[in-house]
Amino acid sequence: MSIRCTVESAFFIAWSCLEQSGELGPPDESANVILDAIEAQLRTGERRQLMLANKAIDAYRAHAAERRPTGDREARFG
Repeated sequence: MSIRCTVESAFFIAWSCLEQSGELGPPDESANVILDAIEAQLRTGERRQLMLANKAIDAYRAHAAERRPTGDREARFG
């Protein structure tokens, strides 16, 4: 499978997962975060679609958590 097909598939998997869970933010920003994460993994030699997608999802969630207002990150006890 070509790199292009691998990237497209990984992107589609990550996008679909985040969309179905209701976690996607603005489309342009979301696409950039996902593609940047996939590109970073490709540079390390990773070529497995699911691994690329999972790492992109994790990167997107980390990015979204950083952007979330401080009040949304409050600790909840008992």
